[in-house]
Amino acid sequence: MSRLAIVKAVLGPVLRLMFRPRVEGAENVPGTGPVILAGNHLTFIDSMIMPICLDRQVFFIGKDEYVTGKGVKGRLMAWFFTSVGMIPVDRDGGRGGVAALMTGRRVLEEGKIFSIYPEGTRSPDGRLYRGRTGIARLTLMTGAPVVPFAMIGTDKVQPGGAGFPRPGRVTVRFGEPMEFSRYDGMDRDRYVLRAVTDSVMAEVMRLSGQEYVDMYATKAKEAA
Repeated sequence: MSRLAIVKAVLGPVLRLMFRPRVEGAENVPGTGPVILAGNHLTFIDSMIMPICLDRQVFFIGKDEYVTGKGVKGRLMAWFFTSVGMIPVDRDGGRGGVAALMTGRRVLEEGKIFSIYPEGTRSPDGRLYRGRTGIARLTLMTGAPVVPFAMIGTDKVQPGGAGFPRPGRVTVRFGEPMEFSRYDGMDRDRYVLRAVTDSVMAEVMRLSGQEYVDMYATKAKEAA
């Protein structure tokens, strides 16, 4: 039995009992081949709930501090996050974005699923913020389709993105695959990258029902 299967067997019933996740559109995620999942990011538990809602293994970037903790708690966190597909990357340095992009490309070239939050950070207020263009570069470099998704209600069960979540109902909604082959060879054109990113974010907004803010979430946090 794989580590992911163990997590689903042990924690799956607990998560389903606490959050009663409603999964919509899972059939839109291809059963084989490279896939980019692109969605909104409301709170910490997004990365715990979404991966267990699909049959296929989902890989995603996470802060390396999640796997470097000390003691029993630190080891348990490291085991859990690497089991559900987290790949630790030091994103604090100037090359953090490049490392994340190259990691995603490697995962996709291996024919796997790579999940990304185009906003780059958790929403500070529940609204959907402008997407960063790494998502566009990934799909244009690899040819992998983008399946948009929306996390709905996770900010209600874990307000503020921290602390122990409380029981509640959440929804994970997947949209239809998006492909951008018409832009082949244009992964360095900043206008194309912005157009592709905005197309993905428009679909995430439609799925989530969130209000859209045309600025980066990091800027909103700095201004708060």
